[in-house]
Amino acid sequence: MVLETLNPMHYNLTSLVPDTVPVATVPILILMFFLFLIWNHEETSSIPGPGYCMGIGPLISHGRFLWMGVGNACNYYNKTYGEFVRVWISGEETFIISK
Repeated sequence: MVLETLNPMHYNLTSLVPDTVPVATVPILILMFFLFLIWNHEETSSIPGPGYCMGIGPLISHGRFLWMGVGNACNYYNKTYGEFVRVWISGEETFIISK
């Protein structure tokens, strides 16, 4: 008798979840998606450099400076984007100007 009550096949799980749950979750998920897009939206800059891309760009930029060193990373960004470049170091927007 104890084993019969512990058997998950004994209960009908679909009767426990009402049919309105999927209907209610879709608008909530859509609303959360749009709020996430608005929260992560950033104006595009006219200054060339790596994109922001929801915070991934600054992480990659800062990682490149830590990995390559300041001089080599500056040379890389200048070759890639030109003599005036916007990058992120320690989460702050930094401009590299060279000629």
